[in-house]
Amino acid sequence: MEPSLPIIEPLVRKIKDEMFSSVDFYPFVSPSPYDTAWLAMVPDPTAGNDGRPMFGECLNWIVNNQRDGGFWGELDGYGNPTIDCLPATLACMLALKSWGVGSGNVGRGLAFIHANTKKLLEEHHDRCPRWFAIVFPAMIELAQKSGLEVVFPDELEEALTDIFCQRQQLLEREELVNKYHYPPLISYLEALPSWYGTIDEEDIVKHLSEDGSIFQSPSATACAFMTTGNRKCMSNLQALVERFPCGVPSIYPTDEQIIQLNMVDHIQRLGLAYHFQGEIENILENVYSRYMSQEQKPRHSLIPIQIYKDSLAFRLLRMHGYRVSPWRFCWFLNHKNILIQMEEDCEYFSSVMYNVYRATDLTFPGEYELLVARSFARKLLQKISSLGIRDDAVALVPNFHTLIEQELVGLPWMARLDHLDNRMWIEQKSKNSTLWSGKASFYRLLCFHDEGLLQLAVKNYEFRQAIFKSELEELKRWCKGCGLTDIGFGREKTTYCYFAAAASFSLPHDSAVRTMIAKSAILITIADDFFDAKGSVEELEILTDAVGRWNGKGLSSHSKTIFEALDDLVSYMTEKHLHEQGSDIANDLRWHETFESWLVEAKWSRTGYIPSMYEYLDTGMTSIATHTMVLPASCFLNPNLPKGKLKPPQYETITKLLMVVARLLNDTQSYQKEQEEGKFNYVSVYMKENPGPGTDIEDAISFMTSMLDEKRKELLEHALMDGLDDLPKPCKHLHLSCFKVFQMFFNSGNRFDSNTELVQDINKAIYIPLEVQTLKPLKPPPGPKKANLTMNAHLGQTYKLPRVKSSFIMQWISPKTLRDDLGKISISLKPKTCFV
Repeated sequence: MEPSLPIIEPLVRKIKDEMFSSVDFYPFVSPSPYDTAWLAMVPDPTAGNDGRPMFGECLNWIVNNQRDGGFWGELDGYGNPTIDCLPATLACMLALKSWGVGSGNVGRGLAFIHANTKKLLEEHHDRCPRWFAIVFPAMIELAQKSGLEVVFPDELEEALTDIFCQRQQLLEREELVNKYHYPPLISYLEALPSWYGTIDEEDIVKHLSEDGSIFQSPSATACAFMTTGNRKCMSNLQALVERFPCGVPSIYPTDEQIIQLNMVDHIQRLGLAYHFQGEIENILENVYSRYMSQEQKPRHSLIPIQIYKDSLAFRLLRMHGYRVSPWRFCWFLNHKNILIQMEEDCEYFSSVMYNVYRATDLTFPGEYELLVARSFARKLLQKISSLGIRDDAVALVPNFHTLIEQELVGLPWMARLDHLDNRMWIEQKSKNSTLWSGKASFYRLLCFHDEGLLQLAVKNYEFRQAIFKSELEELKRWCKGCGLTDIGFGREKTTYCYFAAAASFSLPHDSAVRTMIAKSAILITIADDFFDAKGSVEELEILTDAVGRWNGKGLSSHSKTIFEALDDLVSYMTEKHLHEQGSDIANDLRWHETFESWLVEAKWSRTGYIPSMYEYLDTGMTSIATHTMVLPASCFLNPNLPKGKLKPPQYETITKLLMVVARLLNDTQSYQKEQEEGKFNYVSVYMKENPGPGTDIEDAISFMTSMLDEKRKELLEHALMDGLDDLPKPCKHLHLSCFKVFQMFFNSGNRFDSNTELVQDINKAIYIPLEVQTLKPLKPPPGPKKANLTMNAHLGQTYKLPRVKSSFIMQWISPKTLRDDLGKISISLKPKTCFV
């Protein structure tokens, strides 16, 4: 492996210490101001009439963690407040005012509410999330009792009325707890109005979890405790604050494996997995143990998160060689009601369906349930793409439509090269990071927003580019020195061949392996063109015989150039293997079999002989020469390919699958060109064996596509699973990388023969710097120009806000009254309007 740049290794050590040294993954979850505010409002039951908060730490957190813009809540990737800042800021102001502290914080919060509500509501007016329609009106209702004179301009009256109407429709339609909505309404206990119906202590206790929480919601649990005084609720809240003295999360307890799985997926997509192989394997081993021991049945209150986790676990575990059944996440296909809910509210399942679709990339033969899941997920993603994303049960992914388009319209995963996928993910995450959906607020998994991790990804990518540039220049010098650059015929594909070798796998395969594969591919391209069009039959027979004897004496012109370049490559590989591993592989690196297949095809073409389908494929799978590239290079992997596997009596199944798939991919996209040149391939051979008026080229392509689909699944299973081939895992992964290269070249056209289609990809992979940016800090809202309206917050300080012609006036409710009257506050559907 290449030595890392000095900055990379310290960054890796630092991230290992910060992200993997502890078994506690809760520190990766950002605090929820909304839930922390509700805990801050809980009065201490032992304080009597003195009145003090039970959780002073939460109150202190609110005072000390107001953002510069005057709000509490999350930012988007551009430093702007998200919609959850409205209820979170109202809740934090209520908590501060209830205890008579933080007057400056309240003033800044009021200024933020006034300056930003209109903009934030306009952005979501037609697409208001379910949770927001429940929580925001409740915060307005509580604020009406508070004495906080929060002002909204009259042009917001329609928008606010619409939100109140949406809440009414939701609450009239949904039951307190049912299996079709997540989270259930009772988890919004603190936000349910009196007209929804009486919720007594029996209802609350009935729905307490064993840990004393209301569906893992700290705010609802705080409300339940204030309403009932239930000791299990109190114990849950005390344990929560003891574990999170610096702001509580929006969900507790959280499934830590979801955090771990997302961390592994993120690291892999950044192109950093080889730096953390041991840590990733430890996580996946633990996940696998629990994953396989859990019964796969729907937990109705957690359906979206359950499918999200199960599908992500399936993909990661299968990619790392664990045997897992598709039914570990496809169980939802057997539940008609869940399928109906997904179709009716597909936006809510956006990230879930994205994960399901990606999981089905790894389909093995006979796994029909994965085909059904893929078709279902594709249909919903297409619908989501046309509708947009209003509300997601699990995560709000930045530029999500771009990701959907990449999966549905762009190159499939099988045809995408890792290096370019890494670039896309790095650039996206540098501009806007994922927000995860809590019950009533967004939160971050800090590993997604870790500047050190992003810096490592950027430096790692730049390091790769520097290596790739250097190796490509050296390769060009080799080609020129061997006479290949100026040979005067055929396709000059030096850069294409190197790009394919370099971008298809990560750096653990060292420079020598990349160079061997690239040189082999260059020689194969030139020799294949020589046999196809340039050389006479006599010249081809002499060259093939020379390769068989490994003696170039008597060769001249192009034959001599090809043989000498090949001899140089084979000599280099032989000497390197002898030096590093002590064995001579010279007799096993002969290319005679490949040259013979080219000679056979050349004679077929020039004599007009059309072979049978079997005869053609038996020769064509050798002439495509994938085995000639991957097997010799595999001798230099770690662990390496045993010497006896270089020229076995029979190739391993995965090698034969690669040879067949590469040939079929090539032929499906090059038959028109070869037909114009008077040549034949599998398409024309198929049509010869299946004559008749009903047989046409489309039938041949359909037959080949069907065969390709099955062979592709077989190859994937052999590449990822142990016990099917007697080859080391790195060698099998190299087979998979080679297959992905051919899929990229011939996915929907012949990109290899195009002089333009790959130029942008090559430049991005090797030359163009990453487009990354630092997240922008939030700018505070502009201050008022006029100070005509005096607002008394009853905290010993007066605040000024600009005059607004029409406003909604909110009043205050004390902590004791809050505790006594929760769930008994009523308000007309249309907020009361008064004129100032």
